[in-house]
Amino acid sequence: MHSITRALITLGISIGLWASLIELATAEKSTTAVTMCAFDPIGGNGPIFQAFVDYQTTALAWGATIKLIPYTDERVASEDFKAGVCDLVNLSGLRARSYNHFTGTLDSIGSIPTYKHLKTTLATLAKKNAAKFMRSGEYEVIGILPIGAIYPFVTDKSINSPEALAGKRIAVLDNAPEMQILVAQSGMTPVASTLSNAFAKFNNHTVDIAGGPALAFEPMELHKGMEPNGGIVNFPLLQATLQMVARTDALPAEFGQSSREYISSNFDTALKLITEAEQRIPNKYWIDVKNTNGENWDEVFRQNRLALRDEGIYDAKALTVLRKIRCSLDPRRSECTAPDKE
Repeated sequence: MHSITRALITLGISIGLWASLIELATAEKSTTAVTMCAFDPIGGNGPIFQAFVDYQTTALAWGATIKLIPYTDERVASEDFKAGVCDLVNLSGLRARSYNHFTGTLDSIGSIPTYKHLKTTLATLAKKNAAKFMRSGEYEVIGILPIGAIYPFVTDKSINSPEALAGKRIAVLDNAPEMQILVAQSGMTPVASTLSNAFAKFNNHTVDIAGGPALAFEPMELHKGMEPNGGIVNFPLLQATLQMVARTDALPAEFGQSSREYISSNFDTALKLITEAEQRIPNKYWIDVKNTNGENWDEVFRQNRLALRDEGIYDAKALTVLRKIRCSLDPRRSECTAPDKE
């Protein structure tokens, strides 16, 4: 009797093990293979790439096994994605605009004044009823991460108002048409630049102004460009985002929505890194203009957005959504009652 009992127990264990193995094999077999062109200026050891290593694990629950290919050049990552080398890519909002006009307008100049506005915006767009805005043709934006406010770094603290911009040299990226318009409106002198050399030009005073996030201050040693009398205008040009763009057909059903909700739920973690970087910048560099020239900057930025909307560079619907968020958080803004409001 004991031998029969032991045999039954052994058989039960064996059946259980086989069932587990079959279940695991079935799960693996049903997982969709997805390749990601993962852009990080630092490469495979960089913080952005490592964040996507964690994302890999989470994505298994949504039915995808993601293979990460590191890229240090954003342009090459975008081109390889477009050529079909990968199914998913992460890009700056400016470069992602070519895949989704709506989400590419989030990085529009002056449209998201604060991190509170940004959190509200990204939480709104992560909801299911906003999914239609995340899809454009064969492409779908499956997550939007904050990079931080883009501040004007200036070589002289006197560059603190729209009127003071005339004649100043500013680093302008080739994929940022909004800066071309702002330059023309303000009488500045554009200096063609790339992400890799804009800060070097600022540090050696080849340009008087360069836009960048606080996260760039320490690694790019931007204090060098601000000596002896420069600073950072504490009035963001725009909120930079990192957007995950995928081919919808390459993903399991509902993957995109699960990803957007997951990325949105991690907003506070990402924001903490950004605000800590801002707090590490010495107070002596910050130039506070909110109580003096704030409204002037607001109007310059608004006119810039209207011009770019009319040229088809900014998405009109996205600008309207962003204006409604601004006015819901601060109804006293003059733009809320402007006859030509967005």
